[in-house]
Amino acid sequence: MSARVRKVVLAYSGGLDTSVILKWLQETYGCEVVTFTADIGQGEELGPARAKAEALGVREIFVDDLREEFVRDFVFPMLRANPLYEGAYLLGTSIARPLIAKRQIEIAELTGADAVAHGATGKGNDQVRFELAYHALKPGIRVIAPWREWDLHGRERLLAYAERHGIPVEGRRQGGSPYSMDANLLHISYEGGPLEDPWREPEPEMWRWTADPRRAPDEPEYVEIAFERGDPVAVDGQRLSPAALLARLNELGARHGVGRVDLVENRYVGIKSRGCYETPGGTLLLQARRAVESITLDREAAHLKDELMPRYASLVYNGYWFSPERRALQALIDATQERVNGVARLRLYKGSAQVVGRRSETDSLYDAALGSFEDDAGAYDQKDAEGFIKINALRLKLDTRRQDL
Repeated sequence: MSARVRKVVLAYSGGLDTSVILKWLQETYGCEVVTFTADIGQGEELGPARAKAEALGVREIFVDDLREEFVRDFVFPMLRANPLYEGAYLLGTSIARPLIAKRQIEIAELTGADAVAHGATGKGNDQVRFELAYHALKPGIRVIAPWREWDLHGRERLLAYAERHGIPVEGRRQGGSPYSMDANLLHISYEGGPLEDPWREPEPEMWRWTADPRRAPDEPEYVEIAFERGDPVAVDGQRLSPAALLARLNELGARHGVGRVDLVENRYVGIKSRGCYETPGGTLLLQARRAVESITLDREAAHLKDELMPRYASLVYNGYWFSPERRALQALIDATQERVNGVARLRLYKGSAQVVGRRSETDSLYDAALGSFEDDAGAYDQKDAEGFIKINALRLKLDTRRQDL
């Protein structure tokens, strides 16, 4: 331990880990602890977190509703890139961390705190995401990562510590979930427990959000999603705020079992881990945006976006939201979205979300006459294709001749 810490802002959920961390900070550093709990749509009552913090002697408690900011300023900009990490993961946990870190730094400045703390373990990605954001937003801020300092490794030790200090927690002993879970308006994630065997199929009762596709409604449901400048603005003709729109799509997608993913992924710290995800609304938005882009984006702009997507997704996954390279990519991506205006129609059925229609009244590049196999009334001279093919075949001919020498 180096210089003394006077006051620390703790990202606090009220669960076992952060409740133990709160007391541990008070004991180990002898400092004042400010707790910050973010409502980003996890669907849990946040009152108990405040009550636990008060019971542990915390005087400054922040419980902030960040749902609109989360979706408007983080989820929607990210989704403009159509990002999928390793081809499957829609980055639900990854995109929440920079917002939490941002608000933590704001609270540190507001309260005069000289340190921030988080409950991420030393094996995971979240420690990287939190701390890269802290350092980007407030260089020189003191960061405390208890999991890298203490000897309370393992749930039984945490429970024993909580019992010794009179910290009320709901652990597995009380019938809690065997999984490590994270939830927000974009997704629910599951790790650990039975999932640590990558061959083992997830237990049906693990899934908390989406219907089992086999038991989803027997009739399909259609939904229309409208976009303006790349961002969704309405569902079935009803304009909604960002958070309300995502919540509505979550409801629709979940009812039909859409958005389940089972993935073995590569963590930034070098460990492979298995995670399962439910992202119903995000899955609908990904499908719908690509449909509207298919008629409004120029071919090369669309292909460039697809080439950049894995790089963008990795930046978000690895915690570089506030990096100059992510901002540069965002500027390019946002420029492509200026004319992405239109509506996509999806059919939801038994775990799938299929695009069945797309239109744009103002920005469509689709020309039915050019694309038709019928008489195009001279819009396209098919004889021109002969020269086009000859020019593009030239290098292939030269390569073949070289091989024959």
